[in-house]
Amino acid sequence: MVAQDRRAVGVDLGSRRIGVAVGDGAGVLAVQWGTIERSGDRATDHRRITEVVVEAGAVVLVVGLPLRLDGTVGPAAEAVLAEIDELAATVGVPVESYDERLTTVTAERGLKERGMRGRRRRTVIDQLAATVILQGWLDAATGPGR
Repeated sequence: MVAQDRRAVGVDLGSRRIGVAVGDGAGVLAVQWGTIERSGDRATDHRRITEVVVEAGAVVLVVGLPLRLDGTVGPAAEAVLAEIDELAATVGVPVESYDERLTTVTAERGLKERGMRGRRRRTVIDQLAATVILQGWLDAATGPGR
């Protein structure tokens, strides 16, 4: 039996930066890849995301969806859903959203515990949030009953 390739890229679409994480081909582990600074032009940003997807050999792009705490779609999630539609037309692989509620809080807590502060933390927070998003998606995709 041949294992299905589960290589994925996860992104946290921020207004100033895009955090990026990549997963291993087995679909088990997400790792920080880096941060893409927003250029002010979505098409340029999407081309850069596409380059990462191609470089990683990903078969899916996972985008964090910032739902409200009660699970409803608010303005932030609406903006991300619109951007997901644009990405889907560009990236060349399926694009899936994943509930990112509290991922930034989780990432912030981890960085504070490590004593990371200031500018370095702001840069890494987006990468770590993308990693938490992708790891959650990977765990859900490979969990019981999958």
